[in-house]
Amino acid sequence: MPDQFSAAAQLLRDGVAQRAYPAACVEVGRHSGPLWQQAFGTLTYENEAAPATLDTVFDLASLTKVIATTSLAMRAVDDGRLRVDDPVGRWLQRWRGKDRDHVTVRDLLAHCSGLSGYLPFFRDHAGRPEFEHAICTVPLEYAPRTQAIYSDLGFILLGFILEDARAQAPESAVATSLNPDATLAAQFQRLASYLSAEPLTFHPPRLWRPRIAPTEVDEWRGRLLVGEVHDENAWALHGAAGHAGLFGTAPAVGAFARAALATLAGERVLAESSTFRAFTQRSVVPGSSRALGWDTMLTTSSCGTRMSPSAIGHTGFTGTSLWIDWERDLYIVLLTNRVYGGRDNQRLTVIRPAIHDAIMEALAQESG
Repeated sequence: MPDQFSAAAQLLRDGVAQRAYPAACVEVGRHSGPLWQQAFGTLTYENEAAPATLDTVFDLASLTKVIATTSLAMRAVDDGRLRVDDPVGRWLQRWRGKDRDHVTVRDLLAHCSGLSGYLPFFRDHAGRPEFEHAICTVPLEYAPRTQAIYSDLGFILLGFILEDARAQAPESAVATSLNPDATLAAQFQRLASYLSAEPLTFHPPRLWRPRIAPTEVDEWRGRLLVGEVHDENAWALHGAAGHAGLFGTAPAVGAFARAALATLAGERVLAESSTFRAFTQRSVVPGSSRALGWDTMLTTSSCGTRMSPSAIGHTGFTGTSLWIDWERDLYIVLLTNRVYGGRDNQRLTVIRPAIHDAIMEALAQESG
């Protein structure tokens, strides 16, 4: 470990000692490669638990929204298959009503569609047809674009739209029957294989189980979840959804971050640079910090207080985060399984900004 990151490393060790998480992996880097990679703790709190390593695979939870869904949306825009100002009803026939006819794909990406943040549809629904009908017909919680409420439901719909956009001809308004190559998981796997050989996928194979960080004992399923998506709605959608379902290592997420930095710097990797830059622009919705898919930097964010105002990032419920300060050519990946032992564990909320601030301080001292 580079000595400059010793303060951040100590905070991560303290997090293990305080039971904020049993396992954590961090990667800090630039477009040219990692500056610091390190693993902390063990996969669980049991005495015989295996140590966390850089090969530990984590349930990335809502990092799926930016790594998979937002990236695929940008590529669909560049390919002419999707426009962010398309009405949602153009793609989803059940999305009907005067209160929602004007809602667009952009509104889903910016979390201002009027949809509730979360509803436990998994209790009564399974598979796309049932989820699509339920979400498209549920009453809206607020008038679209009047505020932003972070919504899993909107990103579930985005996943469906991306499947239909890939299944149809770009000029057609009607999707053909979905084929295996158009599924969200298949679309992302093609992108992931282009970015890195590191593990980053929906539906992790059983061979990975010894190195997957468990999440928690789920009362609904009655078992400890290891390599099985933690989010119950994603589970009811067969493990791959627009809002959750990805698994990966810190180096894999780091590879994605480097692709994002390269794209924002002008290379066509994830998308056209102009498309990605447009997606990073903060929404004009009152009180919102959201861009398209991404969150943006606030001094109250999980990224701490020292990143550039233009930084973009996201967190995941299981204890994961990715922040990209593209003006400084910098990214920070922090993956944990903080929900092990209970999803109400909030200790990471305090520790995580301090870790990011310590990393930024170390880099500032180096450059100074």
